[in-house]
Amino acid sequence: MPRFVLLAHDWPHPHLDLLLERGGVLKAWRLPAGFTPTEPAAAEAIGDHRLAYLDYEGPVSGDRGRVVRRDAGEVEWLTTDPDRMRVRVGGAVLSGVFELVHIEGERWRFGPVGGS
Repeated sequence: MPRFVLLAHDWPHPHLDLLLERGGVLKAWRLPAGFTPTEPAAAEAIGDHRLAYLDYEGPVSGDRGRVVRRDAGEVEWLTTDPDRMRVRVGGAVLSGVFELVHIEGERWRFGPVGGS
């Protein structure tokens, strides 16, 4: 089963990185530091990450701060629409069905789906 990880990252400013395994890489979005799983939040698509980030904590190469794991678990992809993706995640912090909705460019919205 594919996995996910939620990392706290302090560079270039405090935020969370949501990394979802798909197709041999981690699809990645930046969430605000104050993200709570019960409310939708702005998300920014960032470049794919290597699978090694599923189990990594520590400094990021190139003097780009450090990452700390906040949550991890399994992810199930429920839809294949590239502009409206639904996933079921099973972690301690993120648990249930969530949706990533493409707004424009790198801008997305990430939040829970009702009744998950």
